[in-house]
Amino acid sequence: MDFLEELKWRGLVKDCTDIDGLKEKLKNPVVLYCGFDPTADSLHVGHLQQIILLRRYQNQGHRPIALCGGFTGMIGDPRPTTERKLLTHEEVLYNAECIKAQLAHFLTFDGDNAAIMENNNNWLGEMNLLDFLRDYGKMFNVAYMLQKDTIKKRLESGISYTEFSYTILQSIDWLSLYQKYGCALQIGGSDQWGNLTSGTELIRKVEGDDAGVFGITSPLITKSDGSKFGKSEGKNIWLDPKRTSAYEFYQFWVNTSDSDVIDYLKRLSLRSPEEIMALEESMKASPEKREAQKALAEELTQIVHGDEGLAKALRITETFFKGSIMDLSVDEMKEGLQDAAKFNVEDGTLLIDALVIAGISKSKRDARQLIQQGSVQVNGEKTTSLDTVLFKKDAVNEEFTILKKGKKNYTVLTF
Repeated sequence: MDFLEELKWRGLVKDCTDIDGLKEKLKNPVVLYCGFDPTADSLHVGHLQQIILLRRYQNQGHRPIALCGGFTGMIGDPRPTTERKLLTHEEVLYNAECIKAQLAHFLTFDGDNAAIMENNNNWLGEMNLLDFLRDYGKMFNVAYMLQKDTIKKRLESGISYTEFSYTILQSIDWLSLYQKYGCALQIGGSDQWGNLTSGTELIRKVEGDDAGVFGITSPLITKSDGSKFGKSEGKNIWLDPKRTSAYEFYQFWVNTSDSDVIDYLKRLSLRSPEEIMALEESMKASPEKREAQKALAEELTQIVHGDEGLAKALRITETFFKGSIMDLSVDEMKEGLQDAAKFNVEDGTLLIDALVIAGISKSKRDARQLIQQGSVQVNGEKTTSLDTVLFKKDAVNEEFTILKKGKKNYTVLTF
């Protein structure tokens, strides 16, 4: 299969302005771009599909542009339901610098098809209102703009002119990149289709019908159970290690359901179709081995957190489920126990009482039984003594004590 056919097989093609024309265009190297608005100081896993798509194109010899919306981020692409919170210019520019550094991990910046980093503040920030209205506003028909899905969804609840104008600004971005770099292709999620088609129209009007530009979208990632992709325990899974640790990132992917993992591998893995199909067969034959989940988790953790981050995630995972937690450093323990239940107890609390306070046992009788059965570990040591007392001086780093019930149920006690 050729490159576009493979993208279809991976579920990465939804709409295209001219699929046959694009197929012909991609026989030679093209410059393409994808935009990322800096509404936060980090991207999250919901952005991975488009980031890795840029890398796929680069691996095929094309030249990607990662555009950071240092200007458009002050407005924000219209949400389906409500207006976005407006950020200050300083906040947006700071976020843009953070995201620029993140994107640099995914692309290659040397060679004939070296990736380009751009910020639309470089041209939109210099534009005055008269230029915007005369040079670009005249190019957009309001009736045409009202047909865009994101606009239509907001007409009943209301949309400000600020967000209504976003599609014009994004179109100017593409025109600017076309004029500066010859950028002939824009990629994006399916929610960007209206913006992509507006961009092709603007370039055609300014540069002529033979400009030869294309827009192509990919379906947004969804979970088979209907819940939102990209969150764990209600929290976003970020690409910034300060926000989401390598271990937490790895666990997010390794806990992917069987019904979702092959779809995620197709969309997010750089493995070949043959390798992915082999993992699918392995999952069908031995689902308990979770080889597909482990392959996905290891690959994406390595891409986002590097070799060191992956090694740490694997070490914490292996220790928490099979080894002694005391073999880890204090920082690694904290990372692995980030989502564990935490309770405060008095210095000198009986273990029996601590088990009840932490909800591990329903009663003191139940707690005694657990201890006598050898089902409880304190800081990695099994204890069967009913007289065990928990002291702060014996705690890990004199900060916290770790209770483990069974194979993998951890609770953290602080004093």
